[in-house]
Amino acid sequence: MEKIWLNSYPSGVAHDVNPDQFRSLVHMLEESFQKNASSPFSVCMESWMSYGQLDNLSAALGAWLQGKGLEPDARVAIMLPNIPQFPVTMAAVLRAGYTCVNVNPLYTARELEHQLKDSGSTVIVVLENFAATLAEVMANTPIKHVVVASMGDLLGFWYGHWLTFAVRHLAKRVPAYKLTLANGQTATSFKQAVSQGAMKPFKSATAALDSIAFLQYTGGTTGLSKGAVLTHRNIVAAVLQAEAWFTPALERVGDVRKINSIAALPLYHIFALSLCLLAIRWGSYLTMIPNPRDFGGFVATLKKRPFHLLPAVNTLFNALLQHPQFKTVDFSSLCASQAGGMAALAGTAKHWLEVTGCPMVEGWGMSETCAIGTNNPVLAKEFSGTIGLPLPGIDIAIKDDEGNSLPQGQSGEICIRGPNVMTGYYRQPEENRHAFTMDGFMRTGDIGVMDEHGYTTIVDRKKDMILVSGFNVFPSELENVISLCDGVVECAVIGVPDEKQGEAIKAFVVKDDPQLTEEDVARYCQQNLTGYKRPKYIEFRDELPKSNVGKILRRELRVGK
Repeated sequence: MEKIWLNSYPSGVAHDVNPDQFRSLVHMLEESFQKNASSPFSVCMESWMSYGQLDNLSAALGAWLQGKGLEPDARVAIMLPNIPQFPVTMAAVLRAGYTCVNVNPLYTARELEHQLKDSGSTVIVVLENFAATLAEVMANTPIKHVVVASMGDLLGFWYGHWLTFAVRHLAKRVPAYKLTLANGQTATSFKQAVSQGAMKPFKSATAALDSIAFLQYTGGTTGLSKGAVLTHRNIVAAVLQAEAWFTPALERVGDVRKINSIAALPLYHIFALSLCLLAIRWGSYLTMIPNPRDFGGFVATLKKRPFHLLPAVNTLFNALLQHPQFKTVDFSSLCASQAGGMAALAGTAKHWLEVTGCPMVEGWGMSETCAIGTNNPVLAKEFSGTIGLPLPGIDIAIKDDEGNSLPQGQSGEICIRGPNVMTGYYRQPEENRHAFTMDGFMRTGDIGVMDEHGYTTIVDRKKDMILVSGFNVFPSELENVISLCDGVVECAVIGVPDEKQGEAIKAFVVKDDPQLTEEDVARYCQQNLTGYKRPKYIEFRDELPKSNVGKILRRELRVGK
């Protein structure tokens, strides 16, 4: 297959990457920790952490984990927002020889229970703000050990204590909870685990490139999320691909250790996670934004020091532009505004360029591809409206339903192959049979067309998946939940265009209880679905359009029939 996109590569960008230069992701991490020990790794609420501190803290927590006698491939769930405990825990789990299972902290009890059971996680590190959710379901999961973090644990003695007190007692952000322990289960504070681990021997893992590093959960066509199996090789390749692609835009910074990347997107999401690991590869530092919805605080943070890389979804770019103080930020150091996670809109891109002088550069990827699969050149001067070119070492093919590659210029399913592509879904043999073509390409479910220069444009979505602010939502999961609401006979869910979120969720409901209201359904969804999965619109109907065999026809709902 001719890789026509290589002719459009920026000068100096390698055509391939070599993950075999590292024994594992652990090797990559520890090399950076040692080389950059005295350099800053992160700043969060003006509290700094160095690479040396990240090294010591993660080794201590890793020793604590190893002291629990976990099985060699144990899964450790991480239920944390963008605070220093996240990278410390991630590094600890990997260095100790285990697998990271990233968990959305805003999950409902039902969603959390499924992910813990499906992954087989036996340990969870959770911020106390979300421990009440864990307490509801812990007895139904394989969890044996719980590590409970507090907001201020790693933010300095005085400020950390004050912040934890404020979060608990002034803001009242920590709901009351009680972890009922039985059969040898333990609960330990994050500080205690690190302190106890620091007194224990730590042996860095001998993981191989083909060992599992992450189970990254994504929406499931069966109504339940499924874990994309990402190996050390997958992650290392993705980091090297991103490094090769972004370096041209950041060369003017000089010393890469001075690069300040803004971590506002949640680190449990593959997009932000990959850019966090890229920062470690560079030895640069992250500015962590624990609550990006506090736009006033976010803008104030941006004004504190020069920043160079700002990854965001279209909704976040747009929200920043609407803030009255955003135009007062100094953008002279901004080298790359990376858009991903959802479709970037031309109107937002135009306004962003006018305000910042730095073009939004759109990319495309999935949890299954370790984030970025294609990207526009980072030195582009204008918004292209395409998803760009395959990154180094990645092949893109446009295929028909039978897996045949189509001629250039013809639309079909975007299929991807490369060292960054997952090995499959965790314990999902049937899904895996359908996920890959005979020649090793992964089917993405997106319909696209590639032009003569190798740029791909998404024109439709083959799956019923809905993309809300960068998060995958599968209608079947929502329909399963809504159908259990008292008074609901049947329902169907579709995505509808939304200026802010890209797509919004609309639910069509047939009821047998005349007293059932939209508010009742919305309240039920609030109790059982995390925020981005909740319908924005609810419409009652007497019946839903169906095929001859009784299948609900979502496509007719989409066209208003």
